[in-house]
Amino acid sequence: MFIPCFVDQLNPEVGLDMARVLQRIGYSVDFPEAQTCCGQPAFNSGYWQEARRPAERFVEIFGASDADAIVCPSGSCTTMVRTFYRDLLQGSPLTGDAATLAARIFEFSEFLLKVAQVADVGASFPHRVAYHDACHALRELRLKQEPRELLRHVRGLDLVEMPYCEECCGFGGTFATKFPMISAAMGETKAAHAEASGADYVTSTDPSCLMHIDGVLRLRKSRVRTVHLASILAQTAVPAGAQPSSRTAVARGPSQEGALGKGTP
Repeated sequence: MFIPCFVDQLNPEVGLDMARVLQRIGYSVDFPEAQTCCGQPAFNSGYWQEARRPAERFVEIFGASDADAIVCPSGSCTTMVRTFYRDLLQGSPLTGDAATLAARIFEFSEFLLKVAQVADVGASFPHRVAYHDACHALRELRLKQEPRELLRHVRGLDLVEMPYCEECCGFGGTFATKFPMISAAMGETKAAHAEASGADYVTSTDPSCLMHIDGVLRLRKSRVRTVHLASILAQTAVPAGAQPSSRTAVARGPSQEGALGKGTP
């Protein structure tokens, strides 16, 4: 498992939920504890020299693994390794290893549909859900139907489309801090579209997008909440009245089968 910074530091339940789903469908999982940032924030900000060292470290750590595949709950971080390492590490002794690694890394929904070839993971989530197309997952990885196909097989889930679902939410990594007024305005538009869809939850492949959307929804005092795709797929028999894991409702009480309170894999 490649666990991005946002998941490691802010949404660890997403990584745990991804592991639970993978184990449920028969895979063994491993988390290389030496892994760190893939270098995307520095790379996107133009600091390529600073980004090369974490990228090289990533290639060294995951390149040494004998795993059949590397799975990541983030389209943007998957894109960084698969697509942008080619340019970032050009001329490096690790260029060949990076190319080999690029063929082994998959975004979570992509892995389930294209590699594991499993659409029904046994999930249950009786809520109305809208899907946000995160930019990197849609435009770089070309993932459009994969997450939706997984959601269609979740028991009790009502999948609805929000207006302009492919439009950027405005986060864009450091863009949100460099251009906060533009970022906030785009977030407001996305939140309004989520509310217009009638959804109870907005989901996506990228925790950073969900963090941004969630912040805007909170400020609007909206009833709509956010939840990562992995956390929906991890839900099985949810106790009556329980809330799914999200940035606004994280299960922290006594362990329940299928809820985030249970132990790590």
